Amino acid sequence: METENKNIEQEESDFYMNDDNCIARLREEHKKYGSLIVAYDFDNCVFDYYKKGRKFEKVIGLIRICKELGFHLVVFTSCNDDRMPEIRKYLDDNNIPFHSINETPDYIPFQGRKIYYNILLDDRSGLASAFHQLEMVVYQIRSEKNKIGMDDVA
Repeated sequence: METENKNIEQEESDFYMNDDNCIARLREEHKKYGSLIVAYDFDNCVFDYYKKGRKFEKVIGLIRICKELGFHLVVFTSCNDDRMPEIRKYLDDNNIPFHSINETPDYIPFQGRKIYYNILLDDRSGLASAFHQLEMVVYQIRSEKNKIGMDDVA
């Protein structure tokens, strides 16, 4: 009983520590705005910065599906400006979609130092959890579209 009460207290005080709550928020935002803003890191999220032969096929695949669903895609990187041409070329050459790099979409009414996004895919910021959450949202959206007779997006 005591353990159950602690879990309830933690869930109430740390609401977004629960993936289901994060998924529900993303679904609500998608329903309200008809889209999501997905930010993703470049180095070691879609590009093998340390040249260790690592692949990022699942993340890149999910980003491509997000594009097909009409999501706004932002590359969020700490790279210096002199790497931007290299980053753009790599993304274009590898068919990794993006709308901007390090910029909040123009249609967001507030612009600050931190870019705005609904979810961030980043190898140094809970990539597995964010990937799972976004994957679930994408699955639910695609399932709903199929239920109402629309073609599958992929």
